[in-house]
Amino acid sequence: MAEINLSNLARLKPATIPQINPLPEYLATDRLHLIYEDTKSVLQVPWMGVVTMAFAHYQNFYDTLWGGLRDLAGSAEFIAACRALRSHTEQQATSFGSARISDDLKSMGYSDREIDDVREQIEIFSHGNMPYVLIATAARLLLEDFSLSSTKLCTPFKGRHGPTTSNHLTLIEAHHADAPTLSVYEDIKATLGLPFVNTDYRALARWPSYFQLAWSNAKPHIQTAAYEDAVTSIHDVAVKQVLSLPNPAGLSAKSLKAAAAKDAPIEEIREVVRLFQWLLPGLVTNIALMQHQLRL
Repeated sequence: MAEINLSNLARLKPATIPQINPLPEYLATDRLHLIYEDTKSVLQVPWMGVVTMAFAHYQNFYDTLWGGLRDLAGSAEFIAACRALRSHTEQQATSFGSARISDDLKSMGYSDREIDDVREQIEIFSHGNMPYVLIATAARLLLEDFSLSSTKLCTPFKGRHGPTTSNHLTLIEAHHADAPTLSVYEDIKATLGLPFVNTDYRALARWPSYFQLAWSNAKPHIQTAAYEDAVTSIHDVAVKQVLSLPNPAGLSAKSLKAAAAKDAPIEEIREVVRLFQWLLPGLVTNIALMQHQLRL
């Protein structure tokens, strides 16, 4: 196994973006539907992230990954790690001094209630992205032959930690979007160097004028040296957390790689995992920036 050293797991964007094949929730049937519902229930999130839907394309791989992480994901230790990661992310985002846009939205005609609806939507992702970061990080560690903890004991979390909301996700897909929103989507892909637009952005595009303003205010911070330092620090915190968390199911690199090999060449799956483990720290930073834009 690789020595536990952060320098051995630098944040890494694949040289060539691999093809991803996320299976949407509405197309998941039978057994996969049950796995999707179980994932959302344990994580207390209202959506399957593109990351886990892309992983689920490799059935044996995701069965073993989720099966090995399920008890951990429902533990007090995991929830504490998610909260700490979120706190660190938001501290990094506030350091950029992003513009406050609430007054601009009111000038455009947004009511306080509408702005609160946007805040509520952002809260869904601010909470829910953290477990996805840790899951992707665990997957990459294992596929690159790191060992998780040998400690199996963890404490089941009882109660509600996810946001209580009636504000369901309404995703504005490209074929739904008007020309200005499509332009923002293309700008996001070009700025981030990705061929797709994450769920978070498609959900926030439900309010097109807000979305355009929020992105235009967040974009100048992206690809700066300060931004890269912040995103790298989030990656580093996530790696340290995953390596220090319990491993109640004894998930190992050997078992995960053996499962993955049944689905596709290991390198193919490893590149997909690297892609998401690279992009998620940037995504959570951008969502934190958008949260900070709506500060009271």
